[in-house]
Amino acid sequence: MSLKITTEMIKELRDSTGISVMQCKRALEEAEGDMNKALAILKKTSSDIALKKGNREVKDGAVNITMAGKKAVIVSLHCETDFVSRNEDFTTLLTKLGDIALTDGKDAMKERAKDMINAIIQKTGENIQLGEVYEVSGDILGGYVHNNKSGVVVSLSGGNAELAREIAMHITAMKPEYITDADIGEDAKKTMLEIFEKEIAQIDKPEEIKKKMLTGKITTYFKEKTLLEQPFIKDGDLTVGKLLQKMGAKIKEVKRYSI
Repeated sequence: MSLKITTEMIKELRDSTGISVMQCKRALEEAEGDMNKALAILKKTSSDIALKKGNREVKDGAVNITMAGKKAVIVSLHCETDFVSRNEDFTTLLTKLGDIALTDGKDAMKERAKDMINAIIQKTGENIQLGEVYEVSGDILGGYVHNNKSGVVVSLSGGNAELAREIAMHITAMKPEYITDADIGEDAKKTMLEIFEKEIAQIDKPEEIKKKMLTGKITTYFKEKTLLEQPFIKDGDLTVGKLLQKMGAKIKEVKRYSI
Protein backbone atom coordinates (compact mmCIF):
# COMPACT_ATOMS: atom_id res chain seq x y z
CA MET A 1 0.00 0.00 0.00
CA SER A 2 1.40 3.39 -0.96
CA LEU A 3 1.82 6.14 1.60
CA LYS A 4 0.20 9.53 1.31
CA ILE A 5 2.73 12.09 0.07
CA THR A 6 2.94 14.83 2.68
CA THR A 7 4.62 18.25 2.64
CA GLU A 8 6.87 17.04 5.46
CA MET A 9 8.08 14.09 3.35
CA ILE A 10 8.84 16.36 0.40
CA LYS A 11 10.71 18.77 2.70
CA GLU A 12 12.74 15.92 4.24
CA LEU A 13 13.74 14.64 0.79
CA ARG A 14 14.59 18.14 -0.42
CA ASP A 15 16.68 18.85 2.70
CA SER A 16 18.66 15.65 2.25
CA THR A 17 19.26 16.06 -1.50
CA GLY A 18 19.02 19.80 -2.25
CA ILE A 19 16.94 18.95 -5.32
CA SER A 20 13.86 21.00 -6.25
CA VAL A 21 10.49 20.52 -4.52
CA MET A 22 8.74 19.38 -7.73
CA GLN A 23 11.40 16.78 -8.52
CA CYS A 24 11.22 15.46 -4.94
CA LYS A 25 7.41 15.30 -5.14
CA ARG A 26 7.52 13.39 -8.45
CA ALA A 27 10.12 10.96 -7.06
CA LEU A 28 8.01 10.28 -3.94
CA GLU A 29 4.89 9.74 -6.08
CA GLU A 30 6.75 7.29 -8.30
CA ALA A 31 8.13 5.53 -5.21
CA GLU A 32 4.63 5.45 -3.66
CA GLY A 33 5.93 7.27 -0.57
CA ASP A 34 8.95 5.03 0.05
CA MET A 35 11.76 7.44 0.99
CA ASN A 36 14.61 5.04 0.11
CA LYS A 37 13.10 4.31 -3.30
CA ALA A 38 12.59 8.05 -3.90
CA LEU A 39 16.28 8.67 -3.13
CA ALA A 40 17.25 5.91 -5.57
CA ILE A 41 14.99 7.42 -8.26
CA LEU A 42 16.54 10.87 -7.80
CA LYS A 43 20.04 9.36 -7.92
CA LYS A 44 19.22 7.57 -11.19
CA THR A 45 17.67 10.74 -12.63
CA SER A 46 20.81 12.71 -11.70
CA SER A 47 22.97 10.07 -13.37
CA ASP A 48 20.84 10.09 -16.53
CA ILE A 49 20.94 13.89 -16.76
CA ALA A 50 24.71 13.91 -16.19
CA LEU A 51 25.15 11.32 -18.96
CA LYS A 52 23.18 13.45 -21.44
CA LYS A 53 25.26 16.54 -20.64
CA GLY A 54 28.57 14.68 -20.51
CA ASN A 55 29.77 15.79 -23.95
CA ARG A 56 29.18 19.50 -23.36
CA GLU A 57 32.40 21.49 -23.07
CA VAL A 58 33.45 22.61 -19.58
CA LYS A 59 35.42 25.83 -20.16
CA ASP A 60 34.99 27.42 -16.73
CA GLY A 61 35.09 26.35 -13.10
CA ALA A 62 36.83 27.02 -9.81
CA VAL A 63 39.83 25.96 -7.76
CA ASN A 64 39.89 25.39 -3.99
CA ILE A 65 42.70 24.74 -1.49
CA THR A 66 42.04 22.93 1.78
CA MET A 67 44.79 22.74 4.41
CA ALA A 68 45.18 21.26 7.87
CA GLY A 69 48.30 20.29 9.78
CA LYS A 70 50.94 18.96 7.41
CA LYS A 71 48.68 18.34 4.41
CA ALA A 72 47.16 20.51 1.70
CA VAL A 73 44.85 19.57 -1.18
CA ILE A 74 44.12 21.45 -4.41
CA VAL A 75 40.80 20.47 -5.99
CA SER A 76 39.45 21.86 -9.27
CA LEU A 77 35.90 21.55 -10.51
CA HIS A 78 34.94 22.40 -14.10
CA CYS A 79 31.63 23.69 -15.44
CA GLU A 80 30.31 25.39 -18.58
CA THR A 81 29.91 29.00 -17.40
CA ASP A 82 31.32 31.47 -14.88
CA PHE A 83 27.73 31.95 -13.62
CA VAL A 84 27.57 28.36 -12.34
CA SER A 85 31.16 28.51 -11.03
CA ARG A 86 29.91 31.18 -8.59
CA ASN A 87 26.69 29.29 -7.76
CA GLU A 88 26.39 28.42 -4.05
CA ASP A 89 25.65 24.74 -4.72
CA PHE A 90 28.74 24.50 -6.95
CA THR A 91 31.07 26.24 -4.46
CA THR A 92 29.69 24.20 -1.56
CA LEU A 93 30.32 21.01 -3.54
CA LEU A 94 33.90 22.10 -4.27
CA THR A 95 34.51 22.77 -0.56
CA LYS A 96 33.04 19.39 0.43
CA LEU A 97 35.23 17.57 -2.11
CA GLY A 98 38.30 19.33 -0.69
CA ASP A 99 37.33 18.36 2.87
CA ILE A 100 36.87 14.70 1.88
CA ALA A 101 40.19 14.63 0.01
CA LEU A 102 41.95 16.15 3.02
CA THR A 103 40.53 13.73 5.58
CA ASP A 104 40.09 10.52 3.55
CA GLY A 105 42.53 10.99 0.66
CA LYS A 106 41.98 11.94 -2.97
CA ASP A 107 41.20 8.38 -4.14
CA ALA A 108 38.34 8.06 -1.63
CA MET A 109 37.07 11.48 -2.67
CA LYS A 110 37.12 10.55 -6.37
CA GLU A 111 35.00 7.45 -5.62
CA ARG A 112 32.34 9.59 -3.93
CA ALA A 113 32.57 12.58 -6.28
CA LYS A 114 30.47 11.22 -9.17
CA ASP A 115 27.18 10.96 -7.26
CA MET A 116 27.81 14.29 -5.51
CA ILE A 117 28.51 16.01 -8.85
CA ASN A 118 25.52 14.40 -10.58
CA ALA A 119 23.15 15.91 -8.01
CA ILE A 120 24.50 19.40 -8.74
CA ILE A 121 24.30 18.80 -12.51
CA GLN A 122 20.61 18.05 -11.99
CA LYS A 123 20.16 21.33 -10.08
CA THR A 124 22.23 23.65 -12.32
CA GLY A 125 21.52 22.09 -15.71
CA GLU A 126 25.20 22.30 -16.69
CA ASN A 127 27.85 19.69 -17.33
CA ILE A 128 30.21 19.56 -14.31
CA GLN A 129 33.42 17.55 -14.21
CA LEU A 130 36.01 16.94 -11.51
CA GLY A 131 39.34 18.41 -12.61
CA GLU A 132 42.83 17.88 -11.23
CA VAL A 133 43.38 16.94 -7.59
CA TYR A 134 46.79 17.41 -5.97
CA GLU A 135 48.00 16.50 -2.49
CA VAL A 136 51.00 18.23 -0.90
CA SER A 137 52.56 17.22 2.41
CA GLY A 138 55.15 19.07 4.46
CA ASP A 139 56.02 20.68 7.77
CA ILE A 140 55.53 24.22 6.43
CA LEU A 141 52.75 24.80 3.91
CA GLY A 142 51.20 27.88 2.38
CA GLY A 143 48.45 28.24 -0.20
CA TYR A 144 46.85 30.98 -2.22
CA VAL A 145 43.84 31.06 -4.57
CA HIS A 146 43.40 33.96 -6.99
CA ASN A 147 39.84 34.81 -8.14
CA ASN A 148 38.83 31.15 -7.56
CA LYS A 149 40.54 30.34 -10.87
CA SER A 150 44.18 29.72 -9.95
CA GLY A 151 45.57 27.95 -6.88
CA VAL A 152 49.12 27.36 -5.66
CA VAL A 153 50.46 25.38 -2.70
CA VAL A 154 54.07 25.79 -1.58
CA SER A 155 55.92 23.41 0.76
CA LEU A 156 59.04 24.80 2.47
CA SER A 157 61.83 23.47 4.62
CA GLY A 158 62.59 26.31 7.02
CA GLY A 159 60.82 29.65 7.07
CA ASN A 160 57.18 29.81 8.15
CA ALA A 161 53.62 29.41 6.85
CA GLU A 162 53.28 33.13 6.06
CA LEU A 163 56.40 33.01 3.86
CA ALA A 164 55.04 29.92 2.08
CA ARG A 165 51.75 31.75 1.45
CA GLU A 166 53.55 34.84 0.10
CA ILE A 167 55.62 32.68 -2.27
CA ALA A 168 52.37 31.02 -3.42
CA MET A 169 50.87 34.48 -4.00
CA HIS A 170 53.96 35.51 -6.00
CA ILE A 171 53.66 32.39 -8.18
CA THR A 172 50.01 33.08 -9.04
CA ALA A 173 50.95 36.65 -10.07
CA MET A 174 54.23 36.05 -11.91
CA LYS A 175 53.57 32.53 -13.32
CA PRO A 176 57.16 31.21 -13.37
CA GLU A 177 57.75 28.21 -15.61
CA TYR A 178 60.73 26.93 -13.62
CA ILE A 179 61.72 26.87 -9.95
CA THR A 180 65.51 26.89 -10.41
CA ASP A 181 67.96 27.05 -13.33
CA ALA A 182 68.33 23.28 -13.07
CA ASP A 183 64.69 22.86 -14.12
CA ILE A 184 65.28 24.44 -17.54
CA GLY A 185 65.46 21.63 -20.08
CA GLU A 186 67.85 21.47 -23.02
CA ASP A 187 64.96 21.55 -25.50
CA ALA A 188 63.72 24.85 -24.06
CA LYS A 189 67.21 26.34 -24.23
CA LYS A 190 67.65 25.17 -27.82
CA THR A 191 64.27 26.58 -28.90
CA MET A 192 64.94 30.02 -27.40
CA LEU A 193 68.47 30.06 -28.82
CA GLU A 194 67.06 29.53 -32.32
CA ILE A 195 64.41 32.25 -31.83
CA PHE A 196 66.89 34.84 -30.55
CA GLU A 197 69.49 33.92 -33.19
CA LYS A 198 66.94 34.79 -35.90
CA GLU A 199 66.18 38.13 -34.20
CA ILE A 200 69.84 39.10 -33.86
CA ALA A 201 70.73 37.97 -37.39
CA GLN A 202 68.77 41.00 -38.67
CA ILE A 203 70.88 43.47 -36.65
CA ASP A 204 73.78 45.23 -38.36
CA LYS A 205 76.45 44.79 -35.66
CA PRO A 206 79.84 43.07 -35.40
CA GLU A 207 79.64 39.33 -34.63
CA GLU A 208 81.25 39.76 -31.20
CA ILE A 209 78.56 42.24 -30.12
CA LYS A 210 75.83 40.02 -31.55
CA LYS A 211 77.12 37.08 -29.47
CA LYS A 212 76.95 39.20 -26.31
CA MET A 213 73.45 40.35 -27.23
CA LEU A 214 72.37 36.74 -27.76
CA THR A 215 73.74 35.66 -24.38
CA GLY A 216 72.08 38.65 -22.70
CA LYS A 217 68.67 37.95 -24.30
CA ILE A 218 68.70 34.26 -23.32
CA THR A 219 69.84 35.02 -19.76
CA THR A 220 67.17 37.71 -19.31
CA TYR A 221 64.43 35.54 -20.79
CA PHE A 222 65.05 32.59 -18.47
CA LYS A 223 65.56 34.82 -15.41
CA GLU A 224 62.06 36.20 -15.97
CA LYS A 225 60.68 32.64 -16.15
CA THR A 226 62.57 31.19 -13.15
CA LEU A 227 61.00 31.60 -9.70
CA LEU A 228 64.19 32.00 -7.66
CA GLU A 229 65.49 34.65 -10.09
CA GLN A 230 62.32 36.74 -10.17
CA PRO A 231 62.10 39.97 -8.13
CA PHE A 232 59.75 39.31 -5.22
CA ILE A 233 56.39 41.04 -5.80
CA LYS A 234 56.38 42.64 -2.33
CA ASP A 235 60.00 43.82 -2.47
CA GLY A 236 61.56 44.35 -5.90
CA ASP A 237 65.03 44.73 -4.34
CA LEU A 238 64.99 41.06 -3.37
CA THR A 239 64.73 38.07 -5.67
CA VAL A 240 62.62 35.17 -4.41
CA GLY A 241 65.85 33.18 -4.04
CA LYS A 242 67.45 35.89 -1.87
CA LEU A 243 64.27 36.18 0.22
CA LEU A 244 64.28 32.43 0.91
CA GLN A 245 67.98 32.57 1.77
CA LYS A 246 67.37 35.49 4.16
CA MET A 247 64.57 33.53 5.89
CA GLY A 248 66.62 30.32 6.07
CA ALA A 249 64.14 28.48 3.85
CA LYS A 250 64.17 26.27 0.76
CA ILE A 251 61.37 25.22 -1.57
CA LYS A 252 60.55 21.53 -1.28
CA GLU A 253 57.55 21.36 -3.59
CA VAL A 254 55.19 23.56 -5.59
CA LYS A 255 51.81 22.48 -6.96
CA ARG A 256 49.58 24.78 -8.98
CA TYR A 257 46.50 24.59 -11.13
CA SER A 258 44.59 27.15 -13.18
CA ILE A 259 41.19 26.91 -14.84
